[in-house]
Amino acid sequence: MSGQDRSSRDALLAAEIEPDVGLEQIADVYAQAFLGATQRTGQTDELVEELESLVEDVLARFPAFAAVLASPRVSHEEKLGVLDRVLGGRASPLLLNFVKVLSRHGRLDCLRAIQRHVRQRYEQMQGLVHVRLASAHPIPDELAERIANRLRKMAGGEPVLERVVDERLIGGAVLRIGDTIYDGSVATQLENMRAQMIDRSVHEIQSRRDRFRPPAGD
Repeated sequence: MSGQDRSSRDALLAAEIEPDVGLEQIADVYAQAFLGATQRTGQTDELVEELESLVEDVLARFPAFAAVLASPRVSHEEKLGVLDRVLGGRASPLLLNFVKVLSRHGRLDCLRAIQRHVRQRYEQMQGLVHVRLASAHPIPDELAERIANRLRKMAGGEPVLERVVDERLIGGAVLRIGDTIYDGSVATQLENMRAQMIDRSVHEIQSRRDRFRPPAGD
């Protein structure tokens, strides 16, 4: 694989790790609003868990329901009826009202992203830092613990490690801490070594030229 191909592949991986900025910013605003509302009730822990259950246990298990909520072809009034039938009496009033607000603003398609930002901000409130670790092969628990120990100073808190297997990586790992990506894959290391060798060669050639260049005025 050429250096250009490696660079292109690494750029693609980084793009996939970096989600859509506009969507993420919108999701974060709603996440802050949700957490603010939960803090006023004194039930933040329970409501964060309930939101996660809605996303992971309901939307993930019933894709047809999720598709209705996200569809721009289904009117807000129709979605309210669906939400009342499915969640009424099961979800807490605060969560159900929050989801209805999202429907009114046409943002139910952001629900998964909102839940993710709620979790991240909730962890930050507890002094935890979400760290995403992508590697070519599964990382054993013992190694994951060693990595977490090294990350404590870098992350500025207690790291919560999410391990993801990406077979397209040659080796090593790609870390994401907040909005910062640390690419430690073998491909990137090789490319960096190649660039350093080229720079060193250019420097040596230039030094030789300077050594054999006649003094000024000769």
